Amino acid sequence: MSKRKKIGGKNIKPVDGYTVYVKPLSVNAAWLGRKRKSGQYREYEKVMLEKLPPLQISKKIKLSISMVVYYSNSRSDIDNFIKPFLDILQMKYGFDDKQIYKLSVVKEIVAKGSEGITFKIDNLEYT
Repeated sequence: MSKRKKIGGKNIKPVDGYTVYVKPLSVNAAWLGRKRKSGQYREYEKVMLEKLPPLQISKKIKLSISMVVYYSNSRSDIDNFIKPFLDILQMKYGFDDKQIYKLSVVKEIVAKGSEGITFKIDNLEYT
């Protein structure tokens, strides 16, 4: 039986990975019009790039990415943060999203101020 972390007052089964305590940004808040990033997105991107841990990701492997998103509002859609977050991961680690063959997302509700994302990037061949 795996240990559980207490996050936002709840006991949840952890994803063995990295937690970034930045409130997830939805795709709706990320873009102004079709191709223009919002100011909120540019700030989110800057903060995330600073806080993400250093990792080496090969450009030649199939990737599996597991994520737990911590929202303070139960009405938040599980998928709204995915595109901006994956784009930032690609920018930070230099992989291409066509390398992603498996994506797992879990939504958890936490206290306001405890929002964030836990993620793990694996070589799909070894998961």
